[in-house]
Amino acid sequence: MDALSHILDDIHLSGAEYIYVAGKGEWSVALKGQTTFHIVLKGPARLSLPGHGDHVLETGDIAFIPAGHEHHLTHLQSAPPTAYHWLAPEFRGHRNDPVVVGEGLDTNLILSVRCLLDSDMGKPLLTSLPACMLIRQGLDGSGPEWLKLGLSFLSLEAEIFRAGRDTLINRLIGMFLIECVRDYVEQIPDAANNWLSAVRDPYLSQSLSAIHADPARSWSVAELAELACLSRSAFHERFSDTIGMAPLTYLTEHRLRLAARHLSQRDLSINKIAERVGYGSETAFSQAFRRKYEMTPSQFRKNKLGATEIDNKR
Repeated sequence: MDALSHILDDIHLSGAEYIYVAGKGEWSVALKGQTTFHIVLKGPARLSLPGHGDHVLETGDIAFIPAGHEHHLTHLQSAPPTAYHWLAPEFRGHRNDPVVVGEGLDTNLILSVRCLLDSDMGKPLLTSLPACMLIRQGLDGSGPEWLKLGLSFLSLEAEIFRAGRDTLINRLIGMFLIECVRDYVEQIPDAANNWLSAVRDPYLSQSLSAIHADPARSWSVAELAELACLSRSAFHERFSDTIGMAPLTYLTEHRLRLAARHLSQRDLSINKIAERVGYGSETAFSQAFRRKYEMTPSQFRKNKLGATEIDNKR
């Protein structure tokens, strides 16, 4: 399995919810903190991302906000609003009754879909993607085949409740995410330096896949360089320049992200987690974990499980 497939499996996309936003007059909404798709069913509208520019969205356009940056959707002709209607509280599963924002005649209709994913495990991927990705005219039939089929299924599931709908919608959104990323990878300039550049680098992709396939192995730079068919020094330089950290630093970061995931569950002891992510002793693991997360593994587990129990009671 390649490194991108490993990451896409690791992020565990789930909990997809959707709402219809009906904008009237000079309307404005805002959202942040979660991976989101906005499908413009009736436009135009303006999408603004503080620090990342503005985009005009026409009917049929799809905006993908992979890392959950704060963003605002407004009527195209509106003056800059002084306040926004925050959409996060409006998500309650799958809502077919539109969220009406503003006053006056209907001017816009947008299907907004948000989903949960493990942002810590997905960090290498999410930090390599732009704040916003646009698919123009995705509803007019001129887009890629995967998009036409996916939107047809999504439209059908949004209209009629059938058994298994939650699972199907999660998988459809997962497909949108995967295909958007794959399309973006094909467009990355050769001079770009980030994790996705390494994924498609013919020298680095094999070593990166090996790290993700077997993170507990005691990898040496020489072994990883051999997989890349490069000398040790050439591999170390190429990896560091492309990803922004040395190979064994990246291995450590990945191991600790995996450990954090295991600590968020109850099924493994801290000692077993240390073994599973490649540490010879619980002490060495705890020291490394504390350097990254500024707390011990047991404190991290207590915080995570406590937050989960609170969420489950809501």
